[in-house]
Amino acid sequence: MQFVRRLFSVRINSPLLSGLNAAFIWMFIGAFVLSLFLWLTGMREQDLSFYTYVVHAVSLLIGGFISGKRSNERGWYHGGIMGAVYGLLILVIGFLALESSLQLQDILQWGAAFILGAIGGIFGVNVDKS
Repeated sequence: MQFVRRLFSVRINSPLLSGLNAAFIWMFIGAFVLSLFLWLTGMREQDLSFYTYVVHAVSLLIGGFISGKRSNERGWYHGGIMGAVYGLLILVIGFLALESSLQLQDILQWGAAFILGAIGGIFGVNVDKS
């Protein structure tokens, strides 16, 4: 039985990769919930912009928390780096999908991603490990 557990269990030791993994999982869950709201209620697509920011903020906080918890030290640093990479990936995906140019709002969102990830990392590194 241990062989099967080892074969199918994946443990990511890097704080950055584990935080990014958690952040993207939560982002996909949030996107799925938003799409269900869009489908099942009278919500319009124009009303989703606020909720997408909320989903990204929660994803960044959780990803930063996981990064900080895995790092055991300098949680703000590991969470911030995770937020910066997450924000960069979201910007690249947005640029490829929408064919837009870099604007001040994009840089501010990238900075906010760093800050939210760092805040999550601060809380994650200070959580009890027991």
